Amino acid sequence: MKKCSDLVFRYMRVDHLPQIWCPGCGNGILMRYVAAAIDDLKLEREKVVIVSGIGCSSRAAGYLDFNTIHTTHGRAIPFATGIKLARPELEVIVITGDGDCTAIGGNHLIHAARRNMELTVIVFNNNIYGMTGGQYSPTTPTGEYGTTAPYGNIDRQFDIPLLAAAAGASYTARGSAYHTQQTIKVIRDGIANPGFSLIDCLSPCPTYYGRKNKKGSAVDMMKYQRDHGITQTQWDKLSEEERKDKFIIGQLTKNDYPGYTAIYRQIIEKKRENTENKDRK
Repeated sequence: MKKCSDLVFRYMRVDHLPQIWCPGCGNGILMRYVAAAIDDLKLEREKVVIVSGIGCSSRAAGYLDFNTIHTTHGRAIPFATGIKLARPELEVIVITGDGDCTAIGGNHLIHAARRNMELTVIVFNNNIYGMTGGQYSPTTPTGEYGTTAPYGNIDRQFDIPLLAAAAGASYTARGSAYHTQQTIKVIRDGIANPGFSLIDCLSPCPTYYGRKNKKGSAVDMMKYQRDHGITQTQWDKLSEEERKDKFIIGQLTKNDYPGYTAIYRQIIEKKRENTENKDRK
Protein backbone atom coordinates (compact mmCIF):
# COMPACT_ATOMS: atom_id res chain seq x y z
CA MET A 1 0.00 0.00 0.00
CA LYS A 2 1.23 3.47 -0.84
CA LYS A 3 2.19 5.66 2.09
CA CYS A 4 -0.41 8.30 2.84
CA SER A 5 2.28 10.99 2.98
CA ASP A 6 3.45 10.13 -0.56
CA LEU A 7 -0.05 10.66 -1.95
CA VAL A 8 -0.52 13.86 0.04
CA PHE A 9 2.61 15.55 -1.30
CA ARG A 10 2.11 14.22 -4.81
CA TYR A 11 -1.58 14.95 -5.36
CA MET A 12 -2.78 17.48 -2.81
CA ARG A 13 -2.43 21.21 -2.28
CA VAL A 14 -0.50 21.04 0.96
CA ASP A 15 -0.83 24.79 1.51
CA HIS A 16 -4.59 24.21 1.91
CA LEU A 17 -4.08 21.60 4.63
CA PRO A 18 -5.03 20.64 7.28
CA GLN A 19 -8.50 19.94 5.93
CA ILE A 20 -11.62 21.26 7.64
CA TRP A 21 -13.62 18.03 8.02
CA CYS A 22 -14.74 17.06 11.51
CA PRO A 23 -12.70 14.57 13.53
CA GLY A 24 -13.80 11.06 12.56
CA CYS A 25 -15.28 12.09 9.20
CA GLY A 26 -14.56 9.59 6.42
CA ASN A 27 -14.24 12.16 3.65
CA GLY A 28 -10.49 12.66 4.02
CA ILE A 29 -10.00 8.88 3.86
CA LEU A 30 -12.08 8.63 0.71
CA MET A 31 -10.23 11.55 -0.86
CA ARG A 32 -6.99 9.61 -0.36
CA TYR A 33 -8.57 6.60 -2.05
CA VAL A 34 -9.35 8.76 -5.08
CA ALA A 35 -5.72 9.91 -5.20
CA ALA A 36 -4.51 6.31 -4.84
CA ALA A 37 -6.72 5.15 -7.71
CA ILE A 38 -5.44 7.94 -9.96
CA ASP A 39 -1.88 7.04 -9.00
CA ASP A 40 -2.48 3.35 -9.78
CA LEU A 41 -3.73 4.29 -13.24
CA LYS A 42 -0.71 6.58 -13.79
CA LEU A 43 -2.92 9.33 -15.18
CA GLU A 44 -1.22 12.53 -16.25
CA ARG A 45 -2.05 15.28 -13.76
CA GLU A 46 -2.83 17.87 -16.43
CA LYS A 47 -5.35 15.50 -18.04
CA VAL A 48 -7.39 14.95 -14.87
CA VAL A 49 -10.27 17.26 -13.91
CA ILE A 50 -11.94 17.08 -10.49
CA VAL A 51 -15.42 18.64 -10.37
CA SER A 52 -17.45 19.11 -7.19
CA GLY A 53 -20.69 20.77 -6.15
CA ILE A 54 -21.51 22.04 -2.67
CA GLY A 55 -21.28 20.21 0.65
CA CYS A 56 -18.77 18.51 2.93
CA SER A 57 -17.59 16.11 0.23
CA SER A 58 -17.23 18.83 -2.36
CA ARG A 59 -14.42 20.51 -0.43
CA ALA A 60 -12.20 17.76 -1.85
CA ALA A 61 -11.82 19.71 -5.11
CA GLY A 62 -9.98 22.40 -3.18
CA TYR A 63 -7.47 19.96 -1.69
CA LEU A 64 -6.70 17.80 -4.73
CA ASP A 65 -3.99 19.30 -6.94
CA PHE A 66 -5.40 18.74 -10.41
CA ASN A 67 -7.51 20.87 -12.73
CA THR A 68 -10.39 21.48 -10.34
CA ILE A 69 -13.70 23.31 -10.33
CA HIS A 70 -15.99 23.91 -7.35
CA THR A 71 -19.45 24.47 -8.82
CA THR A 72 -22.92 25.31 -7.51
CA HIS A 73 -25.17 23.06 -5.43
CA GLY A 74 -26.26 19.96 -7.35
CA ARG A 75 -24.67 21.09 -10.61
CA ALA A 76 -21.36 19.23 -10.59
CA ILE A 77 -22.50 16.67 -13.16
CA PRO A 78 -23.71 19.17 -15.82
CA PHE A 79 -20.50 21.20 -15.39
CA ALA A 80 -18.52 17.96 -15.80
CA THR A 81 -20.61 17.03 -18.84
CA GLY A 82 -19.73 20.33 -20.51
CA ILE A 83 -16.03 19.81 -19.81
CA LYS A 84 -16.11 16.28 -21.20
CA LEU A 85 -17.94 17.30 -24.36
CA ALA A 86 -15.54 20.19 -24.98
CA ARG A 87 -12.40 18.21 -24.10
CA PRO A 88 -13.16 14.48 -24.48
CA GLU A 89 -9.49 13.56 -24.00
CA LEU A 90 -9.64 14.65 -20.35
CA GLU A 91 -10.45 12.29 -17.46
CA VAL A 92 -13.33 14.00 -15.66
CA ILE A 93 -14.10 12.88 -12.10
CA VAL A 94 -16.99 14.22 -10.04
CA ILE A 95 -16.75 14.17 -6.24
CA THR A 96 -20.15 14.80 -4.71
CA GLY A 97 -22.29 14.04 -1.67
CA ASP A 98 -25.52 12.10 -1.27
CA GLY A 99 -27.59 15.28 -0.92
CA ASP A 100 -25.74 17.22 -3.62
CA CYS A 101 -26.00 14.33 -6.07
CA THR A 102 -29.41 12.78 -5.44
CA ALA A 103 -31.56 15.65 -4.12
CA ILE A 104 -31.02 18.98 -5.91
CA GLY A 105 -28.74 17.23 -8.43
CA GLY A 106 -30.85 14.09 -8.84
CA ASN A 107 -32.17 14.87 -12.32
CA HIS A 108 -28.65 15.57 -13.58
CA LEU A 109 -27.50 12.20 -12.21
CA ILE A 110 -30.31 10.36 -13.97
CA HIS A 111 -29.70 11.93 -17.38
CA ALA A 112 -25.91 11.65 -17.29
CA ALA A 113 -26.38 7.95 -16.51
CA ARG A 114 -29.03 7.64 -19.26
CA ARG A 115 -26.63 9.13 -21.79
CA ASN A 116 -23.74 7.03 -20.46
CA MET A 117 -21.66 10.19 -20.36
CA GLU A 118 -17.99 9.30 -19.86
CA LEU A 119 -17.71 10.56 -16.29
CA THR A 120 -16.75 8.97 -13.00
CA VAL A 121 -19.06 10.09 -10.20
CA ILE A 122 -17.80 9.31 -6.70
CA VAL A 123 -20.43 9.87 -4.02
CA PHE A 124 -19.18 10.48 -0.48
CA ASN A 125 -22.34 9.14 1.13
CA ASN A 126 -22.71 10.01 4.82
CA ASN A 127 -26.53 9.62 4.95
CA ILE A 128 -27.12 13.25 5.90
CA TYR A 129 -26.50 16.90 5.00
CA GLY A 130 -23.43 17.58 7.11
CA MET A 131 -22.16 21.02 6.13
CA THR A 132 -25.52 22.78 6.38
CA GLY A 133 -26.55 21.43 9.78
CA GLY A 134 -27.67 17.81 9.73
CA GLN A 135 -30.82 17.83 7.62
CA TYR A 136 -31.96 14.39 6.45
CA SER A 137 -30.98 13.48 2.88
CA PRO A 138 -32.31 11.05 0.24
CA THR A 139 -30.05 8.36 1.73
CA THR A 140 -31.02 8.81 5.38
CA PRO A 141 -32.53 5.46 6.42
CA THR A 142 -36.25 5.41 7.17
CA GLY A 143 -36.93 6.10 10.84
CA GLU A 144 -33.61 7.80 11.55
CA TYR A 145 -33.19 11.40 12.66
CA GLY A 146 -31.98 14.71 11.32
CA THR A 147 -32.53 18.35 12.17
CA THR A 148 -35.39 18.38 9.65
CA ALA A 149 -36.68 14.99 10.84
CA PRO A 150 -36.85 15.41 14.63
CA TYR A 151 -39.46 12.61 14.90
CA GLY A 152 -37.74 10.31 12.43
CA ASN A 153 -37.47 10.26 8.64
CA ILE A 154 -40.59 8.83 6.96
CA ASP A 155 -39.08 8.74 3.45
CA ARG A 156 -37.60 5.61 1.91
CA GLN A 157 -33.92 6.00 1.10
CA PHE A 158 -32.33 5.89 -2.33
CA ASP A 159 -30.05 3.02 -3.27
CA ILE A 160 -27.78 5.25 -5.38
CA PRO A 161 -26.00 2.57 -7.46
CA LEU A 162 -29.32 0.85 -8.19
CA LEU A 163 -30.80 4.18 -9.27
CA ALA A 164 -27.81 4.90 -11.54
CA ALA A 165 -27.82 1.41 -13.05
CA ALA A 166 -31.56 1.60 -13.78
CA ALA A 167 -31.02 4.97 -15.47
CA GLY A 168 -28.31 3.54 -17.76
CA ALA A 169 -24.92 3.79 -16.03
CA SER A 170 -22.49 1.27 -17.48
CA TYR A 171 -20.61 0.74 -14.19
CA THR A 172 -21.78 0.91 -10.59
CA ALA A 173 -20.05 -0.10 -7.36
CA ARG A 174 -19.97 0.52 -3.64
CA GLY A 175 -17.05 1.18 -1.33
CA SER A 176 -16.58 2.51 2.18
CA ALA A 177 -14.07 4.41 4.25
CA TYR A 178 -13.19 1.17 6.07
CA HIS A 179 -12.69 -1.11 3.05
CA THR A 180 -9.46 0.38 1.75
CA GLN A 181 -8.27 -1.94 -1.01
CA GLN A 182 -11.75 -2.78 -2.26
CA THR A 183 -12.71 0.89 -2.49
CA ILE A 184 -9.53 1.94 -4.27
CA LYS A 185 -10.12 -0.88 -6.75
CA VAL A 186 -13.72 0.07 -7.58
CA ILE A 187 -12.74 3.73 -7.99
CA ARG A 188 -9.88 2.68 -10.26
CA ASP A 189 -12.15 0.38 -12.28
CA GLY A 190 -14.77 3.11 -12.50
CA ILE A 191 -12.28 5.62 -13.90
CA ALA A 192 -11.04 3.01 -16.41
CA ASN A 193 -14.60 2.21 -17.53
CA PRO A 194 -15.38 3.85 -20.92
CA GLY A 195 -18.76 5.23 -19.90
CA PHE A 196 -20.71 6.57 -16.93
CA SER A 197 -19.41 5.17 -13.64
CA LEU A 198 -21.05 5.64 -10.24
CA ILE A 199 -19.23 4.63 -7.06
CA ASP A 200 -21.20 4.99 -3.84
CA CYS A 201 -18.66 5.41 -1.01
CA LEU A 202 -20.03 5.15 2.53
CA SER A 203 -18.53 7.78 4.82
CA PRO A 204 -19.04 7.95 8.60
CA CYS A 205 -20.39 11.27 9.89
CA PRO A 206 -20.10 11.09 13.70
CA THR A 207 -20.87 14.78 14.22
CA TYR A 208 -24.37 14.92 12.74
CA TYR A 209 -25.63 11.55 11.55
CA GLY A 210 -23.86 9.49 14.21
CA ARG A 211 -24.66 11.74 17.14
CA LYS A 212 -28.32 12.23 16.22
CA ASN A 213 -28.86 8.51 15.69
CA LYS A 214 -26.80 7.16 18.61
CA LYS A 215 -24.30 5.37 16.36
CA GLY A 216 -21.49 5.77 18.89
CA SER A 217 -18.04 7.16 18.18
CA ALA A 218 -16.29 7.48 14.82
CA VAL A 219 -14.50 4.23 15.64
CA ASP A 220 -17.84 2.52 16.28
CA MET A 221 -19.11 3.73 12.91
CA MET A 222 -16.02 2.38 11.16
CA LYS A 223 -16.48 -0.96 12.95
CA TYR A 224 -20.06 -1.02 11.67
CA GLN A 225 -18.76 -0.75 8.10
CA ARG A 226 -16.25 -3.51 8.82
CA ASP A 227 -18.86 -5.86 10.24
CA HIS A 228 -21.69 -5.20 7.78
CA GLY A 229 -19.97 -4.78 4.41
CA ILE A 230 -19.91 -8.08 2.51
CA THR A 231 -19.08 -9.30 -0.99
CA GLN A 232 -21.64 -10.16 -3.65
CA THR A 233 -20.84 -13.85 -3.16
CA GLN A 234 -21.56 -13.62 0.57
CA TRP A 235 -24.73 -11.64 -0.10
CA ASP A 236 -26.06 -14.30 -2.48
CA LYS A 237 -25.83 -16.91 0.27
CA LEU A 238 -27.92 -14.95 2.78
CA SER A 239 -31.68 -14.99 3.32
CA GLU A 240 -33.73 -11.81 3.01
CA GLU A 241 -33.82 -11.56 6.79
CA GLU A 242 -30.03 -11.89 7.08
CA ARG A 243 -29.48 -9.19 4.45
CA LYS A 244 -31.38 -6.49 6.35
CA ASP A 245 -28.37 -4.88 8.05
CA LYS A 246 -25.77 -5.76 5.39
CA PHE A 247 -24.50 -3.95 2.29
CA ILE A 248 -22.49 -5.15 -0.69
CA ILE A 249 -18.93 -3.91 -1.19
CA GLY A 250 -17.41 -4.05 -4.68
CA GLN A 251 -18.63 -3.96 -8.26
CA LEU A 252 -22.40 -4.14 -8.57
CA THR A 253 -23.13 -3.80 -12.30
CA LYS A 254 -21.13 -3.49 -15.52
CA ASN A 255 -22.47 -3.19 -19.06
CA ASP A 256 -20.87 -2.51 -22.42
CA TYR A 257 -22.85 0.55 -23.47
CA PRO A 258 -21.40 3.01 -26.01
CA GLY A 259 -20.11 6.25 -24.49
CA TYR A 260 -21.89 9.51 -25.29
CA THR A 261 -18.93 11.58 -26.44
CA ALA A 262 -17.77 8.74 -28.70
CA ILE A 263 -21.16 8.73 -30.44
CA TYR A 264 -21.18 12.53 -30.53
CA ARG A 265 -17.77 12.56 -32.26
CA GLN A 266 -19.09 10.10 -34.85
CA ILE A 267 -21.95 12.47 -35.67
CA ILE A 268 -19.53 15.40 -36.04
CA GLU A 269 -17.26 13.34 -38.29
CA LYS A 270 -20.20 12.22 -40.43
CA LYS A 271 -21.37 15.81 -40.82
CA ARG A 272 -17.84 16.88 -41.78
CA GLU A 273 -17.63 14.15 -44.42
CA ASN A 274 -21.02 15.11 -45.85
CA THR A 275 -19.96 18.75 -46.07
CA GLU A 276 -16.69 17.85 -47.79
CA ASN A 277 -18.52 15.64 -50.31
CA LYS A 278 -20.92 18.48 -51.13
CA ASP A 279 -18.01 20.88 -51.59
CA ARG A 280 -16.39 18.48 -54.09
CA LYS A 281 -19.57 18.42 -56.15
